[in-house]
Order: sequence, then structure tokens, then C-alpha cells
Amino acid sequence: MKTLIDPDHALTEGLATLRTEYQIAPDFPPDVIAAATDAAQKPLAEHVDRTAMPFVTLDPASSTDLDQAFAIEQSGGDLLLHYAIADVAWFVADGEALDQEAWSRGETLYLPDGKASLYPKLLCEGAASLLANVDRPAVIFSVRVAPDGDVSLLGAERSVIRSKAKLAYETVRTEDLPQGFGELARRISAAEDARGAARVDPPEQEVTPDESGKLRLTFRPRLPAEEQNAALSLASNLAIAKLLLEHKTGLFRVMAPPDASATLRLRHAAAALGLDWPQGETLDQFSRTLNAADPKQAAFMLAIRRAGSGASYAPYRDGVTPWHAAMAATYAQATAPLRRLADRYVVRAAWALANGQPVPPAVMDAFGKLPAIMAKADARAGQIERAVIDLAEAALLTGHEGETFAARVIDSDDRGGRVQLCDRPVVARIDGMGLEPGAPIALRLTHVDLAKRLVRFAKA
Repeated sequence: MKTLIDPDHALTEGLATLRTEYQIAPDFPPDVIAAATDAAQKPLAEHVDRTAMPFVTLDPASSTDLDQAFAIEQSGGDLLLHYAIADVAWFVADGEALDQEAWSRGETLYLPDGKASLYPKLLCEGAASLLANVDRPAVIFSVRVAPDGDVSLLGAERSVIRSKAKLAYETVRTEDLPQGFGELARRISAAEDARGAARVDPPEQEVTPDESGKLRLTFRPRLPAEEQNAALSLASNLAIAKLLLEHKTGLFRVMAPPDASATLRLRHAAAALGLDWPQGETLDQFSRTLNAADPKQAAFMLAIRRAGSGASYAPYRDGVTPWHAAMAATYAQATAPLRRLADRYVVRAAWALANGQPVPPAVMDAFGKLPAIMAKADARAGQIERAVIDLAEAALLTGHEGETFAARVIDSDDRGGRVQLCDRPVVARIDGMGLEPGAPIALRLTHVDLAKRLVRFAKA
């Protein structure tokens, strides 16, 4: 859950109930902890010494599960991105306790008051994390970035690196970053625009008290360094996807664009929020104009994120080009193996192919099984995220019972419909016939149950 933060712990009680309801494991079984303890002591071998390379990491200040480090150098008109990804496979053997537990979890679950990690802390925040000033095993992918933002993978090697600094989004200065960092991010962004990508990264929402002490949801826009850092990860994932597709293997992240009905609902949501979406402009075109610093546009970015069917995983199939609509590209995810099970296998496959080796049978077998495993994990994460949002909205509206709110209907059926509040990032369902999609409507808040995360409106 990365889209909601709760610095004053206003949701603590509700989050505790949610953790119990969704059986979010606070820790790991003893045999998994024992296996992680043994794995953390594994001596580094089969790794080239690259500790002299000037790698750094860039993450939120509080993060300690560091998947990626990077170094950049100039090569004529091109930039070379050396992207080091935590070598999780060095610690986790196929079929053993750590591996089995990771397959049961699928991914790290995020909540405003903490997370349930994919691997035990002594690995994901210790021996396998690319922390500063200590030797860590990594797979370095070297990516050439052309002036037009086109990317290609030059090679991959298992290496020992030593990050020189743990940089934080909140405090990083331009002079702290490798030369070429901003230019590389600019090239990747320009390439996205050129191919018509519509990647939308909503800002975080934060639960804060207003002047009267009542809770409200505000937005914390992504910081410039955060946006630029995402471009480095994207460049690496796109280059790895090219390699996998060329060799007719791999696991890809795929996503269809929002369908016509979802796009119509988004038009109604935009109108509810007072946004001017020109009639002749596509969703992709409009989304590229959004500014996360504007609360109403930020709320609409969240609506876009929730409008489509979501991304899924697909193994390579002959005659099928895997496609991610938001990226407008063939796309794979490899850069977060400490937090996503599938990434560990994509890294293994890409390393093997880059070194002229066949993809290991265990990895090929995993590619066929992972879509279902990751779909289950993503669905669970989505359910938890929706429950957290429901909790936050209930907290936000507590004490406002009986008040009237302006809204707009975004869709309807024979039992009622969904509405978007005009002055809050809240989507709610109301009962009743005759709701016309796109029509303005006045609502009265009739009931809030914080314990059950329920909010009820009726026509005013």
C-alpha cells in the first residue's frame, strides 16, 4: 500500500483489525527464519569484484530493502546505465524453505503502518539488500541509452558491489547524483512521449487533521528525484524485455487499455472533479497533461489507476507480442526481486541469455506457473488496498453525518450506481433507480461505521 500514509496513526485500530481479517502474517515460520539465517552467511562466489564502481541507491529515506543501485557513464552520444539488482537467487535455492514461503506470499504487502515482506528481514533488509558501504551480491545489467531514449542491453554479470551512498528522495541534491542522471531520465521520458505511453503514477495520499481536528485526505506529489529514478528502472526493464522477446522466452507484464465503458466513467469522474477533458482528446493524451501537484488532477490520476482491468503476467507465447498499454511497449519486471517473486526468475533468465547460456529448466517451469501465483498475490494486495482506502474514507467522513455533498454519477445499473464526490477523492455506491451517468447529484451522508469501513449516502 504505497498510496496512503498515516503519520499520526489515526487508522491504527482499524489497520490492526484489517491485518487480522486478511490474515497478514506478522512473521515467518521458524524453519524459514532458520533457512534465512543460514543463507545470510553464504560466502560470495561466482561474482566479479565491482566494488570500485561508484554505485549509489536512491529510495525513500526510511527504506532498507534496497533492490537497485546504479552508476552512469558517458559513451559518445549515448549514456551507459549500469543497473545493479539484488542477487536474491544467490540466497534462495529452488524448492527449499525460503523459496516455498516466497511462492506462498508472492509479493510484499504494504500498509500505512508497515509491511509484510516477501522474505525475512535479515535477508530483504540485511544480507541481500544493497545497503551502503558493505559488499553485496548483485546482477549488473548494462543498458545503453541512445539520445532518443532507445534502450538496449549490452550485458549482465553477477558481481559484488559496494554502494557508496544511500540517497533519499526527500533530501538528495543534484550534486549527489551521478553525472548524466537527469539527462538519462529526460531521454527515457521523451521516448515515452514519442511512442504514446500513458504511464500514470498517482501521488501518495496522506491522512492529516484539518483545522477543526477532523481527518482529511491530502496528496503528496512525487518528488522530482522519485520520477527520475523510476525512469532508470523503466529503462532496465524495457531492455531486459527486448532481450527476452528476442530469445522467445520470458515472463512479461501485460495490460490492456481501459475499455470504452471505463473511459466513459473516467470522463464523468473528470467532470465531477471540475477538470476540462476536451471531447476530441483520448485518455492517453489527457493523462499526459495531468499535474500531480493539483489535488483534483491527483484524484483523477487515482481514478485512472483504478479504472482498468489492471496489469497481469504472461509467459512468452509463439506468435503473440506481449504488450503493456500504459508503457506502449513490451515490458518485463526485473528490478524488485526483494519485493516481487516473479522478478527473481526474470533476472535469472536475463542473466543466462546475456551470457549465452540457456534459461535454467526451473526458471522455464516457473514462467508457466507464475502468472497464476502473481495474479493471486496481486488480487490479495488489491483487496487490502481497497480495504485501507475504505477505512481512510470512513475516517475522513466520520463526524460529517447529515451533511450534503456535491457529486456526479459515474455509472449505474438496475440497483443503483457509483458516484464521485466533487470536493474529495471519494468514490461511493448509492442505491436507487434512475441514476443517469454523468449527471450531477446532491448526496446526504447518512451513516459511517469506522469499524466496518462502511460509508452510506442517499440522495439529498
